[in-house]
Amino acid sequence: MQLLEERILKDGQILGDNILKVDSFLTHQVDYKLMKAIGKVFAEAYKEAGITKVVTIEASGIAPAAYAAEALDVPMIFAKKHKNITMTEGILTAEVYSFTKQVTSTVSIAGKFLDKDDKVLIVDDFLANGQAAKGLIEIIEQAGAAVEGVGIVIEKSFQDGRQLIEDMGVKVTSLARIAKFEDGKLVFAQADA
Repeated sequence: MQLLEERILKDGQILGDNILKVDSFLTHQVDYKLMKAIGKVFAEAYKEAGITKVVTIEASGIAPAAYAAEALDVPMIFAKKHKNITMTEGILTAEVYSFTKQVTSTVSIAGKFLDKDDKVLIVDDFLANGQAAKGLIEIIEQAGAAVEGVGIVIEKSFQDGRQLIEDMGVKVTSLARIAKFEDGKLVFAQADA
């Protein structure tokens, strides 16, 4: 997605060897016009899949997932990283390791929001090692629902997340794919949509 790649080049900051900071438009402050465009691209990519729910993980995946759900005219569910006192029954959980936070979290979704008839699109901000997407796939499968695809805003193609998800039999659609960081600059690979 050219608009996204241009925004990454304009406002993204490279930190170290393989960390991209995009907090000015995605992971902290949200550019709703860009997120709306991203949502439409994901909806177009999965318009024939019969999507009934969009699922993400808190927090940075919520904005693109909400706009994808709006474009698909379906509910959006986000997995919580911390169980609260109102989540008392039928909880679906998975362990997820965060590369950027360097912690493992138990993420959960109330089972009443997913059932065996659901066709789910997972949307997230980044794909690197694939642990967040893998955890969400596990939760969705616990509900007996079908994962139709994983939509990623920014993929680090030099890491093994895509392979992990595709080995699980799930299609990955990335809007911006980073092939490598070279001399303090990003090199993009061909995006999926």
